[in-house]
Amino acid sequence: MEKSLTSIDPWLKPYKKTIDYLEKYILDKEQKLLDGKELSEFALGHLYFGLTFKDNTWIFREWAPNATKIYLVGTFNDFKDDERYLLQKKRDGVFEIKLDQKMIKNGDHYKLHVYWKGGEGYRIPSYSNYVVQDEKTKLFDAVVYHPKKQFVWTDQKFVAKKEIPLIYEAHIGMASKEGKVASYKEFEKDVLPRIKKAGYNTVQLMAIQEHPYYGSFGYHVSNYFAPSSRFGTPSDLKSLVNSAHKLGLRVILDIVHSHSVKNEEEGLSRFDGTLNQYFYSGKRGMHEAWDSRVFDYGKPEVLHFLLSNCRYWLDEFHFDGYRFDGVTSMLYTHHGLEKAFTSYDDYYNDAIDKDALTYLYLANKLIHEIKPKAITIAEDMSAFPGLALSTKDGGIGFDYRLSMGVPDLWIKTLKERSDENWDLGHLYHELKAKRPEEKVISYAESHDQALVGDKTLIFRLIDKEMYYHMQKSDKDLAVERGIALHKMIRLFTASMNGGGYLNFMGNEFGHPEWIDFPRAGNNWSYHYARRQWDLVDNKDLKYEWLNLFDQAILKLIKKIHDDGYHWYYVHEDHKILSYRRGKYVFIFNFSPSVSHANYAISAESGKYKLVLSSDDLKYGGQDRVKKDQEYFTILDNKQESLVVYVPARCAIVLKKVD
Repeated sequence: MEKSLTSIDPWLKPYKKTIDYLEKYILDKEQKLLDGKELSEFALGHLYFGLTFKDNTWIFREWAPNATKIYLVGTFNDFKDDERYLLQKKRDGVFEIKLDQKMIKNGDHYKLHVYWKGGEGYRIPSYSNYVVQDEKTKLFDAVVYHPKKQFVWTDQKFVAKKEIPLIYEAHIGMASKEGKVASYKEFEKDVLPRIKKAGYNTVQLMAIQEHPYYGSFGYHVSNYFAPSSRFGTPSDLKSLVNSAHKLGLRVILDIVHSHSVKNEEEGLSRFDGTLNQYFYSGKRGMHEAWDSRVFDYGKPEVLHFLLSNCRYWLDEFHFDGYRFDGVTSMLYTHHGLEKAFTSYDDYYNDAIDKDALTYLYLANKLIHEIKPKAITIAEDMSAFPGLALSTKDGGIGFDYRLSMGVPDLWIKTLKERSDENWDLGHLYHELKAKRPEEKVISYAESHDQALVGDKTLIFRLIDKEMYYHMQKSDKDLAVERGIALHKMIRLFTASMNGGGYLNFMGNEFGHPEWIDFPRAGNNWSYHYARRQWDLVDNKDLKYEWLNLFDQAILKLIKKIHDDGYHWYYVHEDHKILSYRRGKYVFIFNFSPSVSHANYAISAESGKYKLVLSSDDLKYGGQDRVKKDQEYFTILDNKQESLVVYVPARCAIVLKKVD
């Protein structure tokens, strides 16, 4: 072990006994689980279970320990029990059948008819790799996906650059400007080039694992090995990832192992007639807040299923890592609901789920073993110690944690205070807050802040005026204020990143309105489940200003090769905030009306040049800052300082060049 958690964070020393116990628990469980096998070998369930084809023979296997009898039913037997398709029960609850290649063909729909003592039901096989919904009946079927023409990968030379992840969070279905469900092919053709041009280097795909309800945003998963057929075929998804790699973009999957949809015919719940096959028994197996099921991470078979799922998407679809959803919910039996984490006592108590912690450790270890350059991100709001510390150093192994408090902070600030009353010192310290051992992905807003009932940053700032005053020729004070602050908020957040930065699709140009998926309450409309790319493409509209400024932000922060935060300066009355990252000095004037001339900002001795101004005309500013301005430090009150002009509601960035 190269480091230890308690040596990195001395405040953890009183909890060393508990930390050591958890580490021993994890390692003991790993040893018992693997029993001499390699972890990478253990996670190959997808090559054994489900429908496979070998030596001109179809082989199907399923784990259903409580089942008494299982039939394979489908278009090949009119979905009726047929003794030719009766599975044989093997040991350890595994059922198996081998069929001649003529008995099943590509494109056949199929299910399992599962019998158990006192009942029976139709089920989608747990390892199904392609699941479709009938438009008329709305029922789901597994589909045999074995095309003669297999997809050919051409991304062998792809290697992600060694730079901070600049993540473009995207949803395939709502990526079209038309009111419809967009496809993998459309995203590949129309959106990937936009992401590349914008300057992002990582695409985070949401809602890929199959889910029965489109409006769940993909977070109520039913079929863990099936890419959603709403958007196309598995080969279409492979083509998308392949094309992204050709553009130099890594692609990560928003993976949902924190809970599962409670649907029984489509999902895993009561799969073999019991409620606790995959999930905890009793109340612990139900996530009341999310109306879903909670995995039993202590069961070897469940670990086998989930770890195989982690490997599957890396091997089969060439994903470059994962954003793990709902990690806080996994870590604690209380799921983090209505829980404030204010001291270390909140981490180390009986509420921690040791088996979930073990799973996360094993998942990260596996992922980095299979694909060393893969990245893993934890969606955790509790900041659990060691979560984003490597496994070799005694951590759980995530590369990054989402800095989930930042968007909430911006919402709270915009709701409760006018900008002339913002507490800049508090904002600075909250934006830089992170545990000493971790790297975090910073973001001002994600899809969460754009959902119906909430508002994006730009809509909180401008609101309904966006509908009337977004022509560049239309001067409107409310819109001008909103655009100025939107640029400053995003630059502030991105430049304070603790390891990476994230943006949700369309927010980079201030996409108006919220996200609302088709549902009964909106007459099943797709109007708000789309992205209006024509707004940013129209050079007569102000969205172009925000888009260009976002590109400038990304170009800038790629050049900051310094994870540290050096001195900062804040003057609450003047509404001036300044700080240094590497060679760059960031200066913000949040005053709505007062510009500051000859303002002295402490800086390292030398020559500086202006590299970015939010007041530039091409970003919708008033052009009050001289372009290509050079600055020299002077000795002011026994310290080196830069003397600058900072207009009201403006941010400038200077770079030390000598």
